[in-house]
Amino acid sequence: MSGICYLAGAGPGDPGLVTLKCKKCIEMADVLVYDALSSAELLTWSRDDCEQIDVGKRAKNHKLPQDQINALLVRKVKEGKVVVRLKGGDPMIFGRGGEEAAELAAAGCRFEIIPGISSAFAGPTYAGIPLTHRKYGAQLTVFSGHEADDKEQQGVDYEMLAKTPGTKIFLMGVSKLREITGVLIGHGADPQTPISLTRWATTGRQRTITGTLSDIADIAKAENFKSPAVGVIGEIIKEMNNIGWYETRPLKGKRIVVTRSREQASGLVNELTALGADVMELPVLRIDDPVDKVGFAEGVAAVHTYDWLVFSSTNGVRRFFDAFYATYEDARSIGGVKIAVVGPGTAAEVKKYRFTADLIPDRFIAEGLLEKFKEEQNIENQTILWVKPENARDILAEGLSEQGGIVDDCVAYRIAAEDSDPTGAAERFKKEGADLVTFTSSSTAKYFHDLDLPWPADCKAASIGPITSAKLTELGRDATEAEDHNIEGLVKTIVEALT
Repeated sequence: MSGICYLAGAGPGDPGLVTLKCKKCIEMADVLVYDALSSAELLTWSRDDCEQIDVGKRAKNHKLPQDQINALLVRKVKEGKVVVRLKGGDPMIFGRGGEEAAELAAAGCRFEIIPGISSAFAGPTYAGIPLTHRKYGAQLTVFSGHEADDKEQQGVDYEMLAKTPGTKIFLMGVSKLREITGVLIGHGADPQTPISLTRWATTGRQRTITGTLSDIADIAKAENFKSPAVGVIGEIIKEMNNIGWYETRPLKGKRIVVTRSREQASGLVNELTALGADVMELPVLRIDDPVDKVGFAEGVAAVHTYDWLVFSSTNGVRRFFDAFYATYEDARSIGGVKIAVVGPGTAAEVKKYRFTADLIPDRFIAEGLLEKFKEEQNIENQTILWVKPENARDILAEGLSEQGGIVDDCVAYRIAAEDSDPTGAAERFKKEGADLVTFTSSSTAKYFHDLDLPWPADCKAASIGPITSAKLTELGRDATEAEDHNIEGLVKTIVEALT
């Protein structure tokens, strides 16, 4: 099959605003070419064998010049690959998507364009500014505040723009804000016209400042307000006082680091973002295949011969059932095995595969599961398949064996240090610090510690449970521990610690 390139809009920052078609394309991509992303979650949608290429366009720091990006897209398509060129916002709104499409067309390459939600529209909406309103006229104008350096003449007619009625939106104009407002006033715009700037729109870092054409440049300088930001000019900004909603949530302005693997992070990230937090995704570990893949496959294939199937993590559940359905077509092939899990999160993951956990402990740790077995089950001479990661604590195997069970390990995955940082979170943590760092396992504690990042003053740590807390203590870090050892309990603890 011949190759194709999808020029896809990744939306303004909130992963929930990515279109379904864009997500589908990412899932089937052979090659994913992306600019700087505000969320690493989008990368987790791609296949494990997808080639991910960071061309890193942000402000004046380009990892790959545009002509080389164009050549890369053409080359990969001609190799017969399904290429997704992921661009922030909408690829055709000040995103050079038209240029890339023209290069592909000139090279005879197949391509499709997938629109995205532009920050030009999402930013004001999240700030509580309706871009159209019967009280403020029926005209909307969008312009670029940053003209290309190689243009021989200016593309924006500011004289006409100053006289144009209705609301005006501009992108990429923070660095030239004083110049833009000055020329508008010089061409007759009212100096007292309201103006707003929304930075990092639709993310937990979103922040909005307001002023007038005459003073916004001074306000932005005093606030050290920098790009990326979307600006709105017009009386319609007054509606912010009535319908502002995004910047009033309980964790607004709180910078929180999530250290879970990319595959696992989305649940915690979404919970914290929904509460207004500025979430920094800094995955310190990744989930890899086990060394003994054959042994894992044999354990999965023989599951119907066991009395009990024990899961101690959601990763184990996903790995096991993906392998199970690759081996068997019928769910009934699992036989009469009973299922035990370490907690409700793991039980919920099991339920996704249309199975129900038979045993869930009251304390959501391995010790709690052993207690539950002892209280409610007689496992004397019963066979147990424990789905686990490499180098897991032996407490489950030892404890179940002490109760008379015959335990076999089924090593489903191994945990390794993450060696990539697509959002630049580590560098940002060094520069900006954080209010709190979350730890959801002893492994996240270990691998974060191994990064040797400077711990900011007054930064707190939050732990999901006692084993994680013990590891943090061993590493010299105190932590607030969740009362309920799951994501919901951790989020509750974070809110209590920061508000």
